[in-house]
Amino acid sequence: MKYPWLLFSLLLLCLPAVRVLAAADDPPAHRPGCKSRCGDVDIPYPFGIGDRCAIHHGFDLNCTVVNGTERPYNGPFEVTKISIADAKAWIKMDISWQCYDYQARQMKEFIWGGNFTYTPFRFSHVDNKIVVMGCNTLAYMKSQPHIEGCYTTCSDDIPKNGSCLAGAGCCETDVPEDLGYFEAYFNTNYTTSGCSYIVVMEEKAFSYSTTYAYSTTFWDAYNGQVPVVMDWVITREDTCIVTTTTKNHSSYACLSNNSHCVNSTNGIVGTQCKCDDGYEGNPYVKDGCIDIDECNNRTTDPCAAIGGVCYNTPGNFTCLCPPEKQKTNGICAKIPPPPPPTAASASWVMPVVGASVGLLIFVITITCVYLNQEKRKLQHIKQRYFQQHGGLLLFEEMKSRQGVAFKIFSETELQEATDGFNERQVVGHGGHGSVYKGLLKGNVEVAVKRCMTIDEQHKKEFGREMLILSQINHKNIVKLLGCCLEVEVPMLVYELVPNGTLFQLIHGNHGKRISLATRMQIAHQSAEALAYLHSWASPPILHGDVKSSNILIDCDYNAKVSDFGASILAPTDESQFVTIVQGTCGYLDPEYMQTCQLTDKSDVYSFGVVLLELLTRKMPFNLEAPEHEKSLALRFISVTKENRLEEILDDQIMNDENMEVLGEVADLAKRCLEMSGANRPSMREVSERIDRLRKVMQHPWEQENPEEMESLLGESSLASSEVIINTGNLSIEKKAARSLESGR
Repeated sequence: MKYPWLLFSLLLLCLPAVRVLAAADDPPAHRPGCKSRCGDVDIPYPFGIGDRCAIHHGFDLNCTVVNGTERPYNGPFEVTKISIADAKAWIKMDISWQCYDYQARQMKEFIWGGNFTYTPFRFSHVDNKIVVMGCNTLAYMKSQPHIEGCYTTCSDDIPKNGSCLAGAGCCETDVPEDLGYFEAYFNTNYTTSGCSYIVVMEEKAFSYSTTYAYSTTFWDAYNGQVPVVMDWVITREDTCIVTTTTKNHSSYACLSNNSHCVNSTNGIVGTQCKCDDGYEGNPYVKDGCIDIDECNNRTTDPCAAIGGVCYNTPGNFTCLCPPEKQKTNGICAKIPPPPPPTAASASWVMPVVGASVGLLIFVITITCVYLNQEKRKLQHIKQRYFQQHGGLLLFEEMKSRQGVAFKIFSETELQEATDGFNERQVVGHGGHGSVYKGLLKGNVEVAVKRCMTIDEQHKKEFGREMLILSQINHKNIVKLLGCCLEVEVPMLVYELVPNGTLFQLIHGNHGKRISLATRMQIAHQSAEALAYLHSWASPPILHGDVKSSNILIDCDYNAKVSDFGASILAPTDESQFVTIVQGTCGYLDPEYMQTCQLTDKSDVYSFGVVLLELLTRKMPFNLEAPEHEKSLALRFISVTKENRLEEILDDQIMNDENMEVLGEVADLAKRCLEMSGANRPSMREVSERIDRLRKVMQHPWEQENPEEMESLLGESSLASSEVIINTGNLSIEKKAARSLESGR
């Protein structure tokens, strides 16, 4: 009986040590280097404050100082609390009201609606209520396909505080599931008394007061904003796809061990992450789910009922009996004294030892068979993905085209190149996935893009389209070196351009001065690349997501267009035009959004926005700006109509020497941003126009003869260009005309 005592002693020594180690290794709930709090609000990952601190842009927060206190904001909404375990966030939202102005003798109102359609957030239909207050008031929230509201009256019944009754000037209705957008409306039958309100707010935070329907007390009590509970999902996928390769997928957000993906149960289409039973913490960070110590976290000892001692185990606990007791019928009872030893008592030892060895061999055999089956199953999954993405067709095409510099990589190769897709290797996040820096055998540096999704209609044609993209050979287009097809969503391998993106160059807080000549060089090279895709590639290629963050810059400020995640081959008939609208807010062609038809003129519009970024050094879309200044393109068009372009230009490049050229570039951008694609120039025309302007900068008009000036600027530009900037100097067209006249 000495062996049970030895086992108990070892457990007594080891289990507390395990608990100490686990407690000492508590992981952070946010990314290293990122702000963990804003004011008195914790900011756990996947939310984040700062560049690359959130899992994606939908969870970006700003820490803003308001009245001397830091407060976190998601867009215009103040965030007051975040719960990772419940996948909820608490925000403040404006109150919609309608009140009778006794002095003006008219009804005044403030109507507000919330739009979270393109975000991971939805109004919680479990925690919130739609509340209407006022006398003889019909108010409702409208959100396709829902219309939710109710009608209130002020009868002779004496209303009670805390009781929201329709006859007492208050009514409530449920929030529909998956509500991400609504607009508020009022319809009142009175004209000379009181106020009416309609809000979506947290049910627990609301208690009705009899004064709310007759004054501004409700507004004053909540200072114009009410608490609202928002449910959120980490992805907008329909279901969690669980396979042996899922956790290696870039879109699989449950990074912690002892965590799993779950489908949202609150009516939202999407997925969330949860810690496994027996664990708590943050499933979105590595080692974020921590074992719950059931023995120390409970008010009562869970093993006291059986007379045992509680010891914590990973995800659970166990009840061990003290050395002087043994478990009998689930109860720790005293060990009976052993019988006196006899010579025959040793006869059972050998059979027991033999059976134990046999059982061990059996377990090892079963384990080996299981592992082998899992390996075969994984190989079968990889082969299925490979065939699904057109891998066989790609092989045939590569055989028929000798000398194709394109490689099909295995998942293992890219895992090794990126150190297992380590977060430290990430060099960029895009709308279609993350980009990792990789080092292939032979010390070849590459950029590996793990895409998040792929359009179903392009799965079978993916291999062929990749081969066509690999044939692109232009100095200003990032070279596609190969792809990996044996994963659920293919991975792309590009040449590495090490100096960042045009977006970082323009908008980064690095204090660098960027000359007009450098900006014109970048604009010309980018335009040449897009013109090549549209006019010289066979078949033509539409980029589909032209923006400054998809233009890479090398050490000599040469531009390389990248990220063909939204690209398509030019359609051969009209039926192929219909597609899902995708792109980046601020750059999207309005005609494309209306017709769902991506054309080469859609790329021209997006390039026009890039030109504006180069001219103004302003963001293409700014949610925090006033309504008429949110869109850079709309603001640009407005100031040019009023001949106030100087207000929007970047001070670094605005001087007397540059004003004429800036006017020409602004005119070109204006043509690119025409609402109708038919009125926009082609990318070939844009490239040639910028090239001529660069030559004008290198050869001032005063030093050129008329023939050279005419060839540099072009007759059509002299005839049609518009004078935009009123500086008191001669426009570039007038200078050219004067030089031509003096030459004659």
